[in-house]
Amino acid sequence: MGRVLLVRHGQASWGSDDYDVLSPTGWEQSRLLGRALASRLDPERLLLARGGLRRHRETLDGVVDGAGWSPGAVEVHVDAGWDEFDHLGVLAHHGDDPDAAAAGEDRAAFQAWFERSTMAWATGTGTADYAETYAAFLARTEAALRAVVGRAEGRDAVVVTSGGVVAACASALLDLGEDAGVRARAWNRLNTVVVNSAVTTLVVGRRGTTLVSFNEHVHLEGGPLTYR
Repeated sequence: MGRVLLVRHGQASWGSDDYDVLSPTGWEQSRLLGRALASRLDPERLLLARGGLRRHRETLDGVVDGAGWSPGAVEVHVDAGWDEFDHLGVLAHHGDDPDAAAAGEDRAAFQAWFERSTMAWATGTGTADYAETYAAFLARTEAALRAVVGRAEGRDAVVVTSGGVVAACASALLDLGEDAGVRARAWNRLNTVVVNSAVTTLVVGRRGTTLVSFNEHVHLEGGPLTYR
C-alpha cells in the first residue's frame, strides 16, 4: 500500500507582474512543510512529482530544502498534467462580471468574480469558447494521478500541484453520484478553500485510490496561512 500526498504550491505572487513566482511567504510555507514531512517519509522509498509551472518547482525545492533531503537523491517526475487550469483565461471570458472592475484592488471582489467565473466554466453555463474545457481539465488531472500511482509502485509519492487540481482529484474520489452539476459545485467549493502548501492524502491499495484527508495544514500552526 502506498500514499499520494497532493501538495498545493506555496503562496505565489498575487497582484504582481508575474504570478508564477513564490512570494517570501510561499518559500517559508514550503520549507515548513518539508520539515514536517521529513519525519513521516523515507526518502529512499519516495517519488517526488510536480507540475511544469515555476511555482510548482520552487515549492518542491523549498520542501526538499526544509526536509533536509539531498537534491537529486530523490526521483522527481515532471508532468504538465498537474498544471493548474488557465484561471486567467477563464476570468477573461467573464470580464463583464459585476466585480471584475474592482478585482485588481479588492480581494473580496476578485474572489467573488473568480468563484462565479469558474463555476460557469465547470457547469457549462457560460457561453465562452474556453481554450480548455472543464471536462478536458478533469481528464488530464485523472491521467496524471493514474501515472503517478503506476510509477510509484507502492511507494509514497509527494506531488506538488495547484489548488484546482487538488480539488479535482478530491472531488473525483467522493461518492457524488452521476449529476455533473453536483460534482462541479463540489469541485468549486473545495477549490476555494485549499490552503497554500496544504496536503491532501490519498491511499492506494486493493480497493484502488481512496481519499483519506483533505487540506491538512498543521505544519502552518503559528506560521503564515494563506489562500492566495
